[in-house]
Amino acid sequence: MAAVDARTPVGLSTSCSYPESTTAAFEIASRLGYDGVEVLVWTDPVSQDAAALRRLVDHFGVPVLSVHAPTLLLTQGTWGRDPWGKLEKSAELAAELGAGTVVVHPPFRWQRDYAAGFVAGIGELEARTGVTMAVENMFPWRARGRELVMYAPGWDPTDLGYRHLTLDYSHAATSGQDSLELTRAFGDRLAHVHLCDGAGSAKDEHLVPGDGSQPVAAALQELARNGFGGTVVAEVNTRRAKGRVAREAALARTLEFAREHLARTPEVTA
Repeated sequence: MAAVDARTPVGLSTSCSYPESTTAAFEIASRLGYDGVEVLVWTDPVSQDAAALRRLVDHFGVPVLSVHAPTLLLTQGTWGRDPWGKLEKSAELAAELGAGTVVVHPPFRWQRDYAAGFVAGIGELEARTGVTMAVENMFPWRARGRELVMYAPGWDPTDLGYRHLTLDYSHAATSGQDSLELTRAFGDRLAHVHLCDGAGSAKDEHLVPGDGSQPVAAALQELARNGFGGTVVAEVNTRRAKGRVAREAALARTLEFAREHLARTPEVTA
């Protein structure tokens, strides 16, 4: 009988190396032993270039597991202004790199036409390209005691009819939700996880897991018990780290946390 490795892949988002480059994220992922990377498409030209990314994959021996579409507020100008065009290019990039998942944020409320057809359009794009389009849970924006409506059809994707979802633990904290409860509510639609933490601040913190108040360990253990078939990607904010050594220490701690709580008994085959 042979043991089958049932380990959930743990990747590193290229956002974790900011303000260093996309290239730096590949180097860090390789050195620390991550299973791959998630490429955040942003203003770094390397993040937009399939050929350049393939060279990084070959050089560092680290595959691209997923692509994060440029649907953030700060990437509104990346790959033009057509939101569907951005998703098309993201799916093409993922397919070229052998990544099965694209992470997508819901539309902003001012993107009215895009938002009106978003749920159906995401399903159609997924069916046509064969790439999993995993819509991410977001959070309400708050300013001066007021809650601002920023996303349409909504920041909580739980009941909106998407086929595949991304669960971000920091976003859960900012929205006042519980990551373990969301893991159970998302059920089989949960395709992708952004591993981080939050303490419930109005700011999206992206702390090292275990440094906030979310039940991150329990949520990961729930994934392991249920035989989660998706990918877990570290998305930790290291902008304030005092240099590369401190940045890598935080990301090494994140990987260790993931490995510990995702561990499950290997399957045995005859």
